[in-house]
Amino acid sequence: MKTILTFIILLAAVPNLTAQTGEDWITYFERSGFIATPDYTESMSYFQRLDDFSQYAELKTFGYSPQGRGLKYLVVSKDKAFSPAEVKNINKPVLLIVNGIHSGEIEGKDAVMLLLREMLISKEKEKLLDSLTLLVVPIFNVDGHERRSNYNRINQNGPEEMGWRTTAQNLNLNRDWLKADAPEMRAMLKLYSDWLPDFMIDTHTTDGADYQYSITYGVEKFSNIYFGTANWLNEKFVPFFESKVEKKGFLIRPYIYLKEWQEGPDGGIIDWAASPRFSTGYAALQNRPSLLIETHMIKPYKERVYSTKAALETVIDFISLNASELKRLNKEADNNSIKELLQEGQFLPVSYEATDKYESVDFKGYEYFRDTSIISGSKKLVYTKKKKNFRIKYFNNVITTDSVFIPAAYLIPKEWEILVDILELHGVYVEELRDDSLFNVTRYRFKKVKFANLPYEGRQRVNFDYDTYQENLTVPAGTFYVPANQRTIRVIGNLLEPKSDDSFVKWGFLNVTFERKEYFENYVMENIAGQMLESDPVLKKEFEAKLADNEKFRNDPRARLNFFYKRSPYFDNHYRVYPVMRIE
Repeated sequence: MKTILTFIILLAAVPNLTAQTGEDWITYFERSGFIATPDYTESMSYFQRLDDFSQYAELKTFGYSPQGRGLKYLVVSKDKAFSPAEVKNINKPVLLIVNGIHSGEIEGKDAVMLLLREMLISKEKEKLLDSLTLLVVPIFNVDGHERRSNYNRINQNGPEEMGWRTTAQNLNLNRDWLKADAPEMRAMLKLYSDWLPDFMIDTHTTDGADYQYSITYGVEKFSNIYFGTANWLNEKFVPFFESKVEKKGFLIRPYIYLKEWQEGPDGGIIDWAASPRFSTGYAALQNRPSLLIETHMIKPYKERVYSTKAALETVIDFISLNASELKRLNKEADNNSIKELLQEGQFLPVSYEATDKYESVDFKGYEYFRDTSIISGSKKLVYTKKKKNFRIKYFNNVITTDSVFIPAAYLIPKEWEILVDILELHGVYVEELRDDSLFNVTRYRFKKVKFANLPYEGRQRVNFDYDTYQENLTVPAGTFYVPANQRTIRVIGNLLEPKSDDSFVKWGFLNVTFERKEYFENYVMENIAGQMLESDPVLKKEFEAKLADNEKFRNDPRARLNFFYKRSPYFDNHYRVYPVMRIE
């Protein structure tokens, strides 16, 4: 515990702040000497006091964690527009800031406390609120936040007693944006769909190499996002953002991901299109721009908090200067996504990779060398503190490697309502058929199925190929009808098209589809197979050809009987058939 003497010394270090805003508004982070962050209770107390003090702020609850903690967000509006309907009427952009999705990476929470104090209490930056509505989630992963320890992130330089990466259920929320397994994420998606923010910021601390930059960032600029939004971010937002943050005193560059993780920056760095399981990839599917903030783990906590604050201020400033353009762009992205993917028949990209093409870029790093390790028995990477400007390869040519054609609509059987529940969390409109209806549908039958050896994020993922076939089918009343002609068309395609890497199928929601539930007794199948062989010359010819060509088959009695079973009317015609159907 801090002594009274230490407390007095720390207050003396910030006399202007005390005089300006009053001692009550000094944050825990500041009182600690900029090395610690408050626990959940004290954090929420600060945000509640902002609500109590300011007519422009209202603290709300949007859900509860598995351990029963409230998920809170603060709405800040000079128009006193504290609901989605009220905000829609004033037609100002909505900025959502999400902090603590990985709650050991908590700079964003302390940064927004400082920024909100300057907006609402001292009011020196109140003008930043003139042109937008602000939504702030102080801590998303609240249970992980309270799993506090000095030893939660081995690579990270503070704060004292930081939170844990995952939730109480050991789920990584920043892999859950599309599949929505965690109750926290289901609550977040409801919040997101209700408010439909025009811009989202997700604050983090990075792992990886050592370098001079205080802060790195990511925006989506490839084919996973509407091209107009990508161009706007790349050509207008990024130059403004980098320039302003650097003018505030912090070195910044795009997110640094080493091509060879243990090789250092000389091996080059890569760019990528974020999967929709991540925050920025998810916002891209929702036709909305977003920003990933990643401060550098080894920098002092104070530097990380203030660089995050600088980044947040800069984004708010940019949105204020470009409010009407941002609203127009988002509307355009919604309308043109439908037009391009549905009316013009363009394909929806669902898979991406960086090619071997690169450009040479400047990189502000530290000199490093390799030394022999008596611990690992290999060469170890050793960073010095001597600054060095490198010229390195930047593999930033990211291409689409697979895509899908979006049909007019999808049909989901009543028994798979769980899929509909998740679609609706994402803001997808779904109808329920009132009468039995005849449709000509396209169906998928899976083959070459291979399950992952280990679970990932609590699910057994699966890969496969598939064949397609057409069927005239009368579907019963109660079947769910999902029209593609809606602003969430990218979300729909990524969840319902099996080849998408974040589809319901690949995430293991439909693993029972791959299971056989009925089997034959050999002595029964012998009789049926004999009758089939005798009555069907074509089948007989196919069987004899396979015996001649396939020794393994020829020597496997069960496989030989199964050959006939799969061609008999007794075989399960639903086996490996995707229950979701396409209406072209």
